[in-house]
Amino acid sequence: MTLQFRAFCWALSLALLPMGSALPLTETSAPDRTPDPPQVLFKDLFVAVQSAQIYGDGKAFPDAVPKSAPGEILMLYHDERPDSPAALKRFVEAHFIVPSEIGGTTSPPGRVPILAHIDGLWNTLTRTSATAPPYSSLLPLPEPYVVPGGRFREMYYWDSYFTMLGLAESGRGDLVKDMVRDFAHLIDTYGHVPNGARTYYLSRSQPPFFFAMVALTSPGDPSAAFAQYLPQLRREHAFWMEGEHGLRPQAPHRHVVAMPDGSVLNRFWDDRDTPRDESYREDAELARSSGRAAPQLFRDLRAAAESGWDFGSRWFADGHTRATMDTTEIVPVDLNSLMFGLENAIHAGCVEFRGRKRARQSCESDCDSL
Repeated sequence: MTLQFRAFCWALSLALLPMGSALPLTETSAPDRTPDPPQVLFKDLFVAVQSAQIYGDGKAFPDAVPKSAPGEILMLYHDERPDSPAALKRFVEAHFIVPSEIGGTTSPPGRVPILAHIDGLWNTLTRTSATAPPYSSLLPLPEPYVVPGGRFREMYYWDSYFTMLGLAESGRGDLVKDMVRDFAHLIDTYGHVPNGARTYYLSRSQPPFFFAMVALTSPGDPSAAFAQYLPQLRREHAFWMEGEHGLRPQAPHRHVVAMPDGSVLNRFWDDRDTPRDESYREDAELARSSGRAAPQLFRDLRAAAESGWDFGSRWFADGHTRATMDTTEIVPVDLNSLMFGLENAIHAGCVEFRGRKRARQSCESDCDSL
């Protein structure tokens, strides 16, 4: 595989490897099986609904809540075999709670200063979902969180860091800490932070900003926060570096790529190579018209979604068309810079943790001598 990378990445790799190769895994482990996305649960029904475009928004059906178990709904679908888009829509709405269409936002009465307007939006955009309905694609989170709004009804990864910068400016440190606890929960539960809090986002992550979020909880002493969340920071690093040992030069594995000199850098990746649940029809149509092997195109589309830059021309091999997207063949400097930041945060957290441990041991020794 031919990999494109910037010269800066070579220098960066010198700092990445020594610390990364020595990081231990945390004691907790990811579940043996993560929840299946709607595309897997509802099989041909899912394909039919998304292909028929019975909803204008491709997220509507993946976000719908089933009224009974997927197996039961599929059995009824195969028995009834709705043979038109209208019949299919009637079937879906009989067996799912479909989210409402997104309308325009309500403007505040009169003119208000922009900062007051932003401050007033936080409560409007705050959600809680300590539990999720059975078979729903929504991932439960223990604490309140802020959503982007509109069709984006769930918490997203890198978007949330910039939201949290705004929350900090608004004096909403409570929500910043709540959202950090939510992201820590996702790492503890699934082994990484998914793209967003939906089952169909679990096969990929997004730019690893968790360490920067953690720093926001203790701006005067970020090392103390890194020590508190050290298990989750280490675990996220392990997710991004999985498979790093034993790689042959220019032989990638998931998120890691071995450079010709043996150093290891990161790329964006998604574990699935099918159309995205939330953009199924669009992805399938692009694959049909692209002339490319569909699984590789789907993987590159999904990897671009992991990057958060979906779908900027930086991923287009010809610089112009989405069909030439080759995200998985690029080693991005911004991702590797974030990995460097994550590793520095882990180092600072380890130093802080060891310092606290020595202080406790010294205190215990002093007490024993009294």
